[in-house]
Amino acid sequence: MPQPAPARIGDAVEDVDTPALLIDLDAFERNLEKMAAFTKNAGVRLRPHAKTHKSAHIARLQMELGAVGVCCQKVSEAEALVQAGIQDVLISNQVVGRHKLNRLSALARHAKVAVCADDADNVVDLNAAAGQVGVIMDVLVEIDVGAGRCGVAPGDAAVTLAKEIDRARNLRFVGLQAYQGAAQHIRDFAERKMAINAAQVLTKKTVELLSAAGLKCDTVGGAGTGTYEFHTTSKVWNELQCGSYVFMDVDYGQNRMSDGKPFRAFENSLFVLATVMSKTREDFCTIDAGHKALGNDQGFPWVHELEEVTYSKPSDEHGRLDLSQTRQALKLGDKVRLVPGHCDPTVNLYDWYVGVRNGRVEALWPVTARGALT
Repeated sequence: MPQPAPARIGDAVEDVDTPALLIDLDAFERNLEKMAAFTKNAGVRLRPHAKTHKSAHIARLQMELGAVGVCCQKVSEAEALVQAGIQDVLISNQVVGRHKLNRLSALARHAKVAVCADDADNVVDLNAAAGQVGVIMDVLVEIDVGAGRCGVAPGDAAVTLAKEIDRARNLRFVGLQAYQGAAQHIRDFAERKMAINAAQVLTKKTVELLSAAGLKCDTVGGAGTGTYEFHTTSKVWNELQCGSYVFMDVDYGQNRMSDGKPFRAFENSLFVLATVMSKTREDFCTIDAGHKALGNDQGFPWVHELEEVTYSKPSDEHGRLDLSQTRQALKLGDKVRLVPGHCDPTVNLYDWYVGVRNGRVEALWPVTARGALT
């Protein structure tokens, strides 16, 4: 059951109920505009990943700035976004099982929907599901370019699978999914670039083999927030699938640029607002944001604008702020902003975004696909 919004339009930020998912609208809009301008200047398409924000409203903002559509990772995410009016969705993942395939093909009657495949048996099932409802499904062959997660081997194996798709009556081969997810969080700049260079060689060779077999790749998709610049200079990928750039998080903040400085191409615009709920000692206080308020899988949050204050010892509903290294006085009822360790799972914990500007609540947006896991 969706929870009531934690604020009202016009409220002061200090009056927002906590824990709450806050967007700094100025930083957020600059992030959207920067990526839109970059991809336009680079001559590539932008299809941002909606698994980060799970929001139809944010997807519309991205498309208004030139994005061709969005990516989703699950059928249920795509269903929620299409129902909310988003008409171009790539499920950048494999969809397996009769129930999910039936939902996928039904959805393709209402919007432009594409999917990835890395197995010939799955292609047979996709074709059958699409045929049952009379649609032609767009399918990309996913190749493993180094992440070691999903994807058929690049080269001849990918061509063989593409031919299977091309022969299927109810499917249309439209290109390659070549996402190197593991490279997004390689901290060293040179090593990160090297990982994408290796992926480039594999992807380019596969495109050439497909062309020799008479199969055109309209789309070569991939890239993420940590590697998008490398992908565009390669001239191999023509569609970028960056997601976290809209918000950023602690994990991306640990990547390094070529000069060794922290990765700061985009700004932190997403925060969890929390309240000091217990202050019985001078050296620490307890806030109302624990594991159920934050995605801690990639590390604990940073305390925004309080660099000497650290977050630690989370339990289900509580977190601890260490005050031993600071003169900053926090008292009962004070509110702090936390930069999530990992933005995607943090978003999935909330029903609402609270958009703030100049200290006031300006927007309340539902998290459209919250909990969409199937």
